[in-house]
Amino acid sequence: MARVVVVGSINMDLVTETDTFPRLGETLFGKRFAQYPGGKGANQAVAAARLGAEVTLIGCVGDDALGAQMKTVLAREGVDTRWIATGREATGIAQITLSGGDNAIVVVSGANYELSPADIDRAEAAFHAADVVLAQLEVPLATVRHAARVAHAYGKPFFLNPAPAVALPEELLELTTLLTPNEHELAAALQTHGAAWQDVLRRRPGRIAMTHGKDGAYYTTEDGELKHQPGFSVQAVDTTGAGDTFNGALAAFWHLGMAEAMRRANAAGALSVTRAGAQGGMPTLAELEQFLTSH
Repeated sequence: MARVVVVGSINMDLVTETDTFPRLGETLFGKRFAQYPGGKGANQAVAAARLGAEVTLIGCVGDDALGAQMKTVLAREGVDTRWIATGREATGIAQITLSGGDNAIVVVSGANYELSPADIDRAEAAFHAADVVLAQLEVPLATVRHAARVAHAYGKPFFLNPAPAVALPEELLELTTLLTPNEHELAAALQTHGAAWQDVLRRRPGRIAMTHGKDGAYYTTEDGELKHQPGFSVQAVDTTGAGDTFNGALAAFWHLGMAEAMRRANAAGALSVTRAGAQGGMPTLAELEQFLTSH
């Protein structure tokens, strides 16, 4: 069982479905409303836990009902929540309006942006016990960089999913064992706009795994050979959370080697789109093994 520490965001997604989007100053009746656990940190933690990893999440929620609910949901999934701090701000939310297949989203980071380097230091024991540390960019960059430093100090692989896409400082790139962007995030993170992504991967051999939608994912070996892990053909219902599932799976299966971890991560990502919801579609280990047997 891999031991995975996730440093990242915890949100509640508040989803309203309407016939049309409201215009400025207009009040509409919605068709339905639902709440879904979310945030890239929480999503990736749940993905890894369902696939059999022993997962600890380091994050921050508000002292409110949504924060308590999120911690309950995570604990029910088997995620260790002892290092989730309670901030002064409200728990992060994403207000999502759906209409006719389109969406409009307002994200309020709230307590996520109170996660600090001091919170990382308080959880140092978790880094000491980890096999892999996984982070994203929905919490302060300074906190992510400090987490990378602590992981490096303990000799632990540090995975960074650079989403939302921003230019990354060179120190953080050097501390990152594996960068896991999509094509857009790759260009933004490394500031390589206009360069062929194949060339960018070869410049950092063995250090990048790039997702490419239903085409699967690409990576390079340590000697610079470009490898393609093909995607798996499934009937997509909801693609939300596919990337988070991929990242959680990659961390959970890293001990099996790059090629096998990539194969399983792609399969888990494919399975996740066959059901609705970011966390709702994430497969269990048994479901993944059954899928791989038949594919």
